[in-house]
Amino acid sequence: MAQKIAGQVEETALIRAAQGGDPAAFEQLVRAYDQSVLRLAMNLLRSPEDAQDVYQDAFLRVYKNLDKFRFDCSFHTWLYRIVTNLCLDHMRKRKVRKEEPTIVATAEGPLDRMDAVPEERVDGDPQRFLFSGELRKRVKEVLAEMTPRERMVFELRHYQGLRLRRIGEILGTTEEAAKNCLFRATQKMRAALGDFV
Repeated sequence: MAQKIAGQVEETALIRAAQGGDPAAFEQLVRAYDQSVLRLAMNLLRSPEDAQDVYQDAFLRVYKNLDKFRFDCSFHTWLYRIVTNLCLDHMRKRKVRKEEPTIVATAEGPLDRMDAVPEERVDGDPQRFLFSGELRKRVKEVLAEMTPRERMVFELRHYQGLRLRRIGEILGTTEEAAKNCLFRATQKMRAALGDFV
């Protein structure tokens, strides 16, 4: 407990220094959170290019708005809120401009990009490999059919392991609203994966 409090005091001092214009303090904040921001964006967007864009936009927004951070929530929550809002914007734009197809033309013929993702754990068993590929494809399809908010809540809970209260804070809503959204998303996933279970 004392270590956690010491870490919070140190982070508060770092934020205050960055708010005062100390570039080294801001750089330290970025280093402390850069991997978790990139991991969150990658998990939500499933595109290295989009994740990198969100990563850069997020820290640019933090830099521009750090003076407005008032410590009424944790810095982590504030930063995740920025990242998830940017990811939601990207996901909405994708819906409008249509996502890139997963099938691409190659010299050897059409190739499904999802089949090119190595899955070492099931390589030794061709039937399991086929099942795993089908399941992964179905999960991806269901995630694409969810509303951006449902997908965000589902992924924050199941891929990031965040609690519903934290998800509510990040999305600027209540824990109950996040729970209801997660319930709807889970129902869609269960209905679509019924024959796999």
